[in-house]
Amino acid sequence: MSLDAQYFADLYASNDDPWAFRTRWYERRKRDLTLASLPRQCYERVFEPACANGELSVLLAERCADLLCQDIDATAVALARQRLAGVSHARVEQGHLPGDWPGGQFDLIVLSEIGYYLDPTDWLQVIEQSVASLTYDGGLLVCHWRHPIAGCPQDGREVHALLARHLPLYPLLRHEEADFLLEYWSCQPSVVDLDETCL
Repeated sequence: MSLDAQYFADLYASNDDPWAFRTRWYERRKRDLTLASLPRQCYERVFEPACANGELSVLLAERCADLLCQDIDATAVALARQRLAGVSHARVEQGHLPGDWPGGQFDLIVLSEIGYYLDPTDWLQVIEQSVASLTYDGGLLVCHWRHPIAGCPQDGREVHALLARHLPLYPLLRHEEADFLLEYWSCQPSVVDLDETCL
């Protein structure tokens, strides 16, 4: 069973940064690696579910023309909206995957630190929804902590193993460390960004 909204409400009840995204060097470095792993300078439309308090979101906004962020928790949504205030091409919605998957096509979907909160059935549905929502040259960036998390139905290794078995995409990048795994999958076998300017 996937974790419900109360799990995240409890995390945010006494802390607006429960994973220390703002303060931990580990998190800052991982964000930098995430952005450096994107093979294109600019994306037209990006979807980032599980955006938490928007620390990665504000950086993704610099790399795209349209950013849709989503989180299950109302506090996280409010914090991400504050973080993205003044960014006219970004919006944050409350929603729970896989049920609240947005419509339209995206040329980048970022699934960062989300898979282990979903059971394998829901995670497979998210994988299928991602593939169905990518543009012809779209990409899927996936990053997860590799160690087990108490109370979660999966760990990062299991999350990425299901991706490897079920994604009908080209694996363009894999960065593996002791603590996390970062992968970029593409609808095309190669992605070369010839545009020198961002949108």
